[in-house]
Amino acid sequence: MSQLLNNLVEELSSLPSVGRRTALRLALHILSADKSKVDRLASALVHFRNDVCRCSQCNNISDEEICPICMNPKRDHSIICVVEHVGDLMSIESSGTWNGIYHVLGGVISPINGVAPSDLTIAQLEENVRRNSAKEVVLALPTTMEGETTSFFVAKKLENLAVKVTAISRGIAIGDEIEYADPLTISHALKERKSI
Repeated sequence: MSQLLNNLVEELSSLPSVGRRTALRLALHILSADKSKVDRLASALVHFRNDVCRCSQCNNISDEEICPICMNPKRDHSIICVVEHVGDLMSIESSGTWNGIYHVLGGVISPINGVAPSDLTIAQLEENVRRNSAKEVVLALPTTMEGETTSFFVAKKLENLAVKVTAISRGIAIGDEIEYADPLTISHALKERKSI
């Protein structure tokens, strides 16, 4: 195999969810694509990596100092949804049901992985709550032990700011069968039940 092809396959297969076979297919597609298209792809990668920044208010990725969500006067700035990563923000945003703003923590507390509270943007969240005179902070963090620990820690940090702290509902997902759900999920689903 060509060493140049092998180098590209190695780099592509280092991306999340891209195995060697997919990387090879992508590399061969790039080889057969129009050179100007490949140049645009390479340029987009370089510009994205060099020019993208973090929103100074919510830690979302942005082209400017303040992201479009934080700049949008039609959003409800008194309600802040706290997420672990930008991908979580994008998932919630794609649902089209959230009209508040966000705060990206940049991870969850995980002593085993060397992630301490000081490694997260919790202080920036506190400032975000003050700046927006927030009425509610919605914690949309993972239901893992680390996510629950982080939720508890964040709630404690916000206690003195006179803001309501809530968490997203947890339970059985649409399309899931109860038979295959774990006990903790079933417990949350029963506690979060509502009238129909």
